[in-house]
Amino acid sequence: MAVIFITDIESAINFWRAQSPSPDGFSLPAPTRALAEVYAHMVFDHAHEVDDATLTPEAMDAWLAWYDSTQDTPCIAICSTSQGDEECRGCGRTFTEVQYWLEMGPVAKRQTWHRITLEARALRFNRYAERAAK
Repeated sequence: MAVIFITDIESAINFWRAQSPSPDGFSLPAPTRALAEVYAHMVFDHAHEVDDATLTPEAMDAWLAWYDSTQDTPCIAICSTSQGDEECRGCGRTFTEVQYWLEMGPVAKRQTWHRITLEARALRFNRYAERAAK
């Protein structure tokens, strides 16, 4: 099952709030409203993720527009899968994820991002990330 995490829904809502602010302070433009409905159901159900197939076309379009504004790949150009590792020490993706990244859809890519962020074992999440930002 392909799922979208609540943190991505929140980020997408904030993206749309910045793109299309409320004209009167309380009504929501269509993309924000579509995502807010998904978010409200998730909060009510105490859900941390939602099946992407359950999103309305409007919510999915709004989420995909946000996705297009995000960094596509977690790669930091230190790939240890080319050296035979099953998990890249640079980005944290598995060999299969690295190999098929370009064929993966947005939801699958975000699921990978979510996992590697939670694990935080890869170099991208330690001091290398701090040094690279400078």
